Amino acid sequence: MAKGTIIRFDISAPKIAAKIKAGQFIILRVNETGERIPLTVADKDEFAGIITIIFQVVGKTTALMRSLNEGDTIKDVVGPLGKPVEIHNAGTVVMVGGGTGIAILHHVAKAFKNAGNNVIGIIGARDKDLIILESEMEAICDELIVTTDDGSYGQRGFVTQPLQKYLDERYDIKLVYAIGPIIMMKNVCNLTKKYNMPTMVSLNPVMIDGTGMCGGCRVKVDNKTQFCCVDGPDFDGHTVDFEELEKRNSLYLKDEKTSLLFSIK
Repeated sequence: MAKGTIIRFDISAPKIAAKIKAGQFIILRVNETGERIPLTVADKDEFAGIITIIFQVVGKTTALMRSLNEGDTIKDVVGPLGKPVEIHNAGTVVMVGGGTGIAILHHVAKAFKNAGNNVIGIIGARDKDLIILESEMEAICDELIVTTDDGSYGQRGFVTQPLQKYLDERYDIKLVYAIGPIIMMKNVCNLTKKYNMPTMVSLNPVMIDGTGMCGGCRVKVDNKTQFCCVDGPDFDGHTVDFEELEKRNSLYLKDEKTSLLFSIK
């Protein structure tokens, strides 16, 4: 699947497909000289030995991945990494996803649905072209709301608007799970905190080795340093220092854009 700069890969990785659970991720290296990048798995078919990843082209490696064709190989794929989401039958859960975070949300929502929960889905993006996995989410969720910032599809506005409406009108909601851009997750948590609603987020800091050795993915949670690759990626959203996370994730934006520019040339 290719939707503008959003790409889907189905990767043959039988051993990973047999073990990976919702919320866990892989780290891959395209070729011998390539960098290692983490990608959370959007779905799996353990019988076929396939894992699915969905990513947006933002830097040199993802641009290189976009050039691959069916049947090509990837140098290294390591996983499962990270802790899986704690899935339980809570009753009614609201799953909130933004942008490519919807891919991660899909795997998690499926797990919550399979555990017997009533699943409400809210997915959003800047515009219609960036909405992904709508039909797949529709098949999982008991209710699904789609939003776009520019109003080109679904409801105009941000995911927090229908979320607030649900929190105002529904008293059976027991948990909110959010994954997407940092600012989206921060705004979701600021909202749910007012309702004292338990909220889990899946974080995406800069990561290198995925084993807790490099310390690059450190985040501050409840005023303590945690390593996203081994302690997460899921955390209690009301205890995450999103301001620090935003600063750390913006450190390499200029280098990322430069590497993409040179890769295109």
